[in-house]
Amino acid sequence: MSRHLMRFAAAAIALGLALPAVAATAPAARVTLEQALATYERGDLPAAERQFRLLSQQGLALGDYNLAMMHLRSEVPKPDPRFARSLLVRAAGRGLVRAELALGQFHEQGEDGRPDLVQAQSWYLKAAEHGSVDAQVAVATAFYLGRGAAKDFAQAAQWYREAAKGGDVGAQYLIASMYESGLGVERDLRLARYWYDIAARNGDEAAPYKLKAVDDALAADAGTV
Repeated sequence: MSRHLMRFAAAAIALGLALPAVAATAPAARVTLEQALATYERGDLPAAERQFRLLSQQGLALGDYNLAMMHLRSEVPKPDPRFARSLLVRAAGRGLVRAELALGQFHEQGEDGRPDLVQAQSWYLKAAEHGSVDAQVAVATAFYLGRGAAKDFAQAAQWYREAAKGGDVGAQYLIASMYESGLGVERDLRLARYWYDIAARNGDEAAPYKLKAVDDALAADAGTV
């Protein structure tokens, strides 16, 4: 199970959206998020920084977020992790779930000098409660390992199950394993089989072998009735 447990989210979230091309020199006062993202995708980082900064000043949470990520990726002349953190906090306050997730990653990786796993778990939990599957995996793993939170297998199972419902393959395997062994949940081979089957269908390489083992155990149990 170890390769599944250490599936914390990567250092930064990629900027999204497939965008149409726009004019290279849109007036600053009329810049939109789509224009700023297109400027970034073109590789004009100085202009993208200016445009994201303007959007941030206009109160757009994604302006805060993308400007913060440019600082964390060292894509600006003077990267400032603490400034990035303040932008992410403001974006999170404006309801941006990906900013909550990014703050968890920020503290986990010690972007401002040293890791703070307790703070990381606090932000991951906020994002998990707001539906982020990546955050749900991070929260579950913290509870499973006792890393940034007290070890709590029941909580780990709860959050792996939520992430599994959200389509995370590693979480599907792990909640199956917890049902198989009765770790944090009541042992239930049928539920273990259910989740191993889903994980196998979604491409987990170990799941088909576990599925066969659970099928054998269920058949043996049926033969003793």
